[in-house]
Amino acid sequence: MGTSGSSKGPGANVPMVPPWVPEVPAQSPAPPATAAPEGEGAGSEIISVNPATSAQPMPAQLAPSGRFAGARRSFGDFAKSGDPNAMRRGLGHYVKKGYGGGGGAARRFGGTVASAGTLYGVLSTPAGTPTGAPGREFDPAVFAGRSAREIMDAIVESVRPVDGTQDAEASRKAIKTALSELLEVYPDANPLELNEDEKGFVIERFVAIDVYQRLCLDLGEHIQANAPTPKAAGARFKEIKAYIKEVVAQSFRKLKAAGEKLTTGRIKNVVSAALRNTFAVFEGDAE
Repeated sequence: MGTSGSSKGPGANVPMVPPWVPEVPAQSPAPPATAAPEGEGAGSEIISVNPATSAQPMPAQLAPSGRFAGARRSFGDFAKSGDPNAMRRGLGHYVKKGYGGGGGAARRFGGTVASAGTLYGVLSTPAGTPTGAPGREFDPAVFAGRSAREIMDAIVESVRPVDGTQDAEASRKAIKTALSELLEVYPDANPLELNEDEKGFVIERFVAIDVYQRLCLDLGEHIQANAPTPKAAGARFKEIKAYIKEVVAQSFRKLKAAGEKLTTGRIKNVVSAALRNTFAVFEGDAE
């Protein structure tokens, strides 16, 4: 179903955002609404980047009973029929009720923001200055002449070591997939010496795939169970992934057009803003 684990998703009376999820950078007030490009609807206004390094800790909010009921209903309809409107409604309910709105969803993806920051740092590491998880630091000089697979595996280990959580498993797969897709789109790219466009592509794809992986963990079994055939289920998951990629890409493009660039000091703020923009688009389709 697109993820290596099987899960029925979190239930009621558990924290909406687990206590071990890192805090996300704070959100600044949104600028005036701008025309929505490329046929986007509600929730498409740009959410700007805030220079603060972190948000104030939020009190733990327990998930309500039936938090994913609307999302399951809509995704069930999508799984059976392939109706893209049902898919978008499912994503809307997933964000609005499942995670308490775009702000809650963005906080739940604090680990994605943190991993994106580490990933960008590792991809920007000069030879001879190891960066990454303690004990698993990545040094490009060590991997000169190695295969792309060896380099990608080392980057995954450095950015997101195994810690026994589903989030780590999902993020590890998202990093590896993003790097693999980089080489499909930029076949001449050298993973040890990426330019800014290539690094931006990896970050964007990592964020999109990590969101998709979390959705699969929460609702993947339900989607798979309601599809008429295994082949249809596979097609539905591909459609969901493609749509999430599209919305995330649009969010990053808007921020870039507004003058926001990915840099070592700004990466977490930009990724956090891109996630908020993405979840605002999803939430706008809840009705």
